Amino acid sequence: MSDVQEATNQLLDVNLHENQRSIQVTESGLRSESEHLQVTIGATVPTGFEQTAADEVREKLGSPCKISKDRGKIYFDISVESLAQVHCLRSVDNLFVVVQEFKDYQFKETKEEVLKDFEDLAGKLPWSDPLKIWKINTCFKKKKTKHKKINQNSSKEKIESGRGDKTDERDVKKEFTNNVLDSQILDYYENAAIKEEISTLVGDDLTSCKDETEESSKEETDPEVLKFRVTCNRAGEKHCFSSNEAARDFGGAVQDYFKWKADMTNFDVEVLLNIHDNEIVVGIALTEESLHRRNITHFGPTTLRSTLAYGMLRLCAPQPTDIIVDPMCGTGAISIEGATEWSNCYHIAGDNNPLAVNRAANNISSLLTKSQVKEGKLSWGLPIDTIQWDICNLPLRTGSVDIIVTDMPFGKRMGSKKRNWNLYPACLREMSRVCRPGTGQAVLLTQDKKCFIKALSGMGHLWRKVHTVWVNIGGLHAAVYLLKRTPQTFVHPSEQDGERSPW
Repeated sequence: MSDVQEATNQLLDVNLHENQRSIQVTESGLRSESEHLQVTIGATVPTGFEQTAADEVREKLGSPCKISKDRGKIYFDISVESLAQVHCLRSVDNLFVVVQEFKDYQFKETKEEVLKDFEDLAGKLPWSDPLKIWKINTCFKKKKTKHKKINQNSSKEKIESGRGDKTDERDVKKEFTNNVLDSQILDYYENAAIKEEISTLVGDDLTSCKDETEESSKEETDPEVLKFRVTCNRAGEKHCFSSNEAARDFGGAVQDYFKWKADMTNFDVEVLLNIHDNEIVVGIALTEESLHRRNITHFGPTTLRSTLAYGMLRLCAPQPTDIIVDPMCGTGAISIEGATEWSNCYHIAGDNNPLAVNRAANNISSLLTKSQVKEGKLSWGLPIDTIQWDICNLPLRTGSVDIIVTDMPFGKRMGSKKRNWNLYPACLREMSRVCRPGTGQAVLLTQDKKCFIKALSGMGHLWRKVHTVWVNIGGLHAAVYLLKRTPQTFVHPSEQDGERSPW
């Protein structure tokens, strides 16, 4: 093992071995108590891709899945052993365990009566099993990202100050040694962006280890008093109460029942009260931040969610050795998600904007760095490349691409509605040239539906619309179009005039 790898392992194992035995005992105790426990998990997914998420759950977990009437949510039953796999689902944003579901809840006529029923409801719910799942879930859930960097000058300042006893001197020496190890790892990477990213990652790991140690020491001295908050998500026009009123009264009853401490920001337990017309679902959140925050570190003006990118890729069912291209990649979210999940395909991310290409390259470097730090060894990389090009004149051979997946400019933050009338037909024409006739596919996201349909109508001999998924992108009503390439051979306008295309 090289010095760099040894240094990485030492950094990531700080303070872990001391608490490993107690953590294992706690986990085994909880799991033995809940060995045969079956629970219902709820998940929020990108609106419009509920069926795609349900298919992923059936495929990876083998569990039947129910799509909620409230768009953007699915429910499925699992055993405790499958809880870790749930956090690895690529199409879900947030997870929660269902405490109880009321499919046809009868609301009273007045606000006071309804809120009084919410107060009485808290003491009647079966909290025991969901809270067991919540405790076990703390081992799997992703912590909120904390961007803290290591201050390499802190040790020098402590040494120069000349204050402190022998214990402080030992701490300074230990910190100085860790900082030397940091510099060894950072010097291994020549790219400045990677240096910055790995310093952040290593700093986060050390900080999290320190926080866990401090929290464990506090738990030994102070009795555990959980902090909580109630979040109410309400949809429907026939309710005589507001979301804040429901959360306030229900939360007060939960506090009286459990004797927990209310905290709106630094909470341990988040109780969810989801109300959709006459349907009520009470749950406990299993994620601190959305699972779509996994790939992108360098954001652009229109960064696509990783969960939405996964849904778009899954629509076209990539096969091994497929060449998948995102000709307007932006931050590279689609290609990075594809390279992570479909590593047996080859992904190309391109854009005409050099800033976008740089962001995509930095995101790829960050993902590689993260995997190297996590595994403690060098990675062979990902099957992905970035390139700057013109979408209307791609440097690709005719019929060489199997799948095209891209987020087209809406004409809001990027481009304009007026320019789209010329851009969309040119894009579809060039995509039809590089896409393989007969088997090629394209999955295109756009909010400028009128312009897209008009452009597609002029390409009926080259593209056939197979399916449309209606999605909500930041409040905008957009559509994802699945197109199939017809068997007809592409004929370039220049070839019709007797000239030969360079590709």
